[in-house]
Amino acid sequence: MNKNYLKIGFVALVTAVMYIPTFIWMWGRWFKEESYYSHGILIPVAVIFLVLFKKDELKEVRSQIFKPGLFLIILAVLVHLVSAWMKVYFTSGFSLILLILGLVLYLLGPVFFRKLLYPILFLIFMVPMPMVLVTNLTVKMKLFVAETATLLLNNLGIPAMRDGSMIRTIHSYMMVEAPCSGLRSLISLLALGALVAYFMNTKTIKKWALVFLSVPIAISSNIFRVTLLTAAAEIYGGDFAMGWFHDFSGFLLFFVALIGLMIVKKALE
Repeated sequence: MNKNYLKIGFVALVTAVMYIPTFIWMWGRWFKEESYYSHGILIPVAVIFLVLFKKDELKEVRSQIFKPGLFLIILAVLVHLVSAWMKVYFTSGFSLILLILGLVLYLLGPVFFRKLLYPILFLIFMVPMPMVLVTNLTVKMKLFVAETATLLLNNLGIPAMRDGSMIRTIHSYMMVEAPCSGLRSLISLLALGALVAYFMNTKTIKKWALVFLSVPIAISSNIFRVTLLTAAAEIYGGDFAMGWFHDFSGFLLFFVALIGLMIVKKALE
């Protein structure tokens, strides 16, 4: 077992050196101003926690060399080399996850692989999407949120009209900017939903259902926030809506989304 640990330590060191440019890219995206992936730094910590949660189970598993794992390793290295040459770090980030899966399968065996599959796949949430995809999604989500919020405001008795991503009311207006598109909360809630699903005491299909239902929960919560802010701007003025109430509504959005996630979790269980 000590020899296995030495092998794993050596491979981890080589992998870390090989992926230095990718790590630098991810770090820059995590801490970029108005980042959609500010939670990225927490994902590896969460994965370590998920692995430690299974430590008693893993102690009972006998490790073994499983040669088919080499195919995943070779594929991952090839994807990384091509990605690094083309400076496409998004695919390089995913090749890192594939490489870890291959190394676990090869060095520890299929039983370890099955038990560690979910925690390793959770690393997907630390790899930022390409900016072109983020931009396209942001534009579409801004328009959808503005349209839906406008419909809700009219049904609530507050006359409103959408002009692009701007919501105009009688005495005020609200511009749905990129940070208010809901993409950031969607990505964060998806990661949280996947984490909560891992600890659910139910069938696998219901766990996946919780993850997928995180999407409408996040979008609905953001629409609720934009509707609330627009109504506040119309009733109390733009200074009030975009002052402390704007920041407060951000916390409220997350709280509402979290409550929704817990209700769905309870229903599925």
